[in-house]
Amino acid sequence: MADRRVDPCTLSTPVDQIVTTKLNLDWDVDFEKKTLSGNVKLDVKILKDGVGKLVLDTRDLSISGVWNDATNEKLTFALQDPNQAVGSALEIQLPSSAQQKESSCCIRIEYQTSPSASALQWLNPAQTVGKKQPYLFSQCQAIHARSLIPCQDTPSVKAPYDAKVTVPRDLVALMSAVRSGEEACSDSAKKTYCFEQKVPIPSYLVAIVVGALESRDIGPRSRVWSEAEYVEKGKEEFSETETMLQTAEALLGPYVWGQYDLLILPPSFPYGGMENPCLTFVTPTLLAGDKSLASVVAHEISHSWTGNLVTNCSWEHMWLNEGFTVFVERKILGRMKGSEKERHFQCIGGQKDLRQAVETFGESHPYTHLLPLLEKVDPDDAFSSIPYEKGSTFLFYLETLVGNTDDFEAFLRAYIEKFKYQSISTQDWKDFLFSYFQDKASVFNEVEWDKWFHSPGMCPVLPKFDTTLSDACTKLCDRWCAADFMELEEFGASDLKGMSTGQVIEFLSQLLLKPALSELHIHSMGSCYKFDDTGNSEIKFRWLRLCIKAGYAKIIPKAIEYACKTGRLKFARPLFKDLYKWQKSRQKAVEAFLENRENMHPITATMVAKDLEVDTQQ
Repeated sequence: MADRRVDPCTLSTPVDQIVTTKLNLDWDVDFEKKTLSGNVKLDVKILKDGVGKLVLDTRDLSISGVWNDATNEKLTFALQDPNQAVGSALEIQLPSSAQQKESSCCIRIEYQTSPSASALQWLNPAQTVGKKQPYLFSQCQAIHARSLIPCQDTPSVKAPYDAKVTVPRDLVALMSAVRSGEEACSDSAKKTYCFEQKVPIPSYLVAIVVGALESRDIGPRSRVWSEAEYVEKGKEEFSETETMLQTAEALLGPYVWGQYDLLILPPSFPYGGMENPCLTFVTPTLLAGDKSLASVVAHEISHSWTGNLVTNCSWEHMWLNEGFTVFVERKILGRMKGSEKERHFQCIGGQKDLRQAVETFGESHPYTHLLPLLEKVDPDDAFSSIPYEKGSTFLFYLETLVGNTDDFEAFLRAYIEKFKYQSISTQDWKDFLFSYFQDKASVFNEVEWDKWFHSPGMCPVLPKFDTTLSDACTKLCDRWCAADFMELEEFGASDLKGMSTGQVIEFLSQLLLKPALSELHIHSMGSCYKFDDTGNSEIKFRWLRLCIKAGYAKIIPKAIEYACKTGRLKFARPLFKDLYKWQKSRQKAVEAFLENRENMHPITATMVAKDLEVDTQQ
């Protein structure tokens, strides 16, 4: 395996020449103009002689000036023509005192973001739950930080940051950092919040939210934040957060970030969760009322070690972030439920997500590789569950080869200790694996490494999972598939008695892999199980897809409404794709998207537009 360390998704100066060692942000949030204006100070260190300029990533930023902050010397700069996939390079002539190896300087850049910055969503009051105040939130993964900050926008660069954020007085600002105080403003209508992130982080983990936010304590080091309408629900839903944190610490070592807060965002947030340090962002689709979807929090907590502490050096190595995190998340859930069978059950469900991703791209598509090549590619275009599920399955397989769970968990702790605060490649991980398990060399010889890393499609080897918890789901699925019309009356609500929410989700997931049911089957199932009325987003999503697959025309308005209402890509994209493939709903889906696009997050709108073959400029 070639050790590919160069990040193809950045235009910035390579990290072996110049590296950012700290960021200092000073922003004024303007909801009328939909801009952040102010400056960033970048402390940079020169690692090679003869480096005359600093190149940073940007996208749609308005640069008003660049200075050597120490001397206030104005520096020459040029903004290059934009590349559609990766933005525009900002080239800055370094001061003469900072062009030798081991020299350093602080570069101050005055700038303003664009109202259409891909990292930011600006919501007017009508788009919020409270309907009274505007709202702003960011999403920088994978390469959207460059629309927020001129920076080395690559996960191979990690730096601490300080920030001052000035906002309207009635609103609260939070960041992916520890709150360090407030400052008075000359403008009495505004307030300035101060933040400090002492742990080095990559640019994609810089995050900001501004809104009418409240909080409730949910643990000794955790709060849940949201608009008032969600905050009590969130307090109950995420009450197990401290238990998850302690379970993760037992697996991976001390939690180094201090605070672990959760922020429930408006429905337009494009992901289930985002592991921003000190402030995990989560979607309101997790508020099921029974904690059945809180496993996403276990995933984001796991990122505090796998991703945030040890980070993939580029998005081509994303499985080092996501595959490890899924693997750890399922260990946490298994321990909390006191059952290894639960971990296996989660793995079985994950295989269906993997199958869907492979089928979406195509069995031979290069994006289905565990290590895809992303040259001249926006990482969002390659995003799927593949690094999550293929990566975690690979680790599960290696654990079975080691033959002792305790030994493999000891390796995980040693891995975190070895590479904490660093950004690494797959080769770094593999070298350490072989070094740690020197006595297992013969066992690892049977691993088809190239197939795992560089072959498309499903996993080359599937571990044997315990099917105890999925057997009931399979039995019910097979009954429905085999039932003729006369046998439909034999089904009833009692079929789901004793099933967990996860098992109901698994039952529907299995049905989606089968040939389409008839409309009569769907009508009968809806009557028996009341899936139309469910408040569980994972059940609703699969039920809507099952109805569309069956050609059940009555579901079209509900499916379109849900696809437009939820900004979560996991739900919105497959639903829009399904509706687009079905001739009866195609035009309605396109029209609904165009009507609602302005209310969607920029990432969601861009991706769905591609799925529906809509001109992104339309």
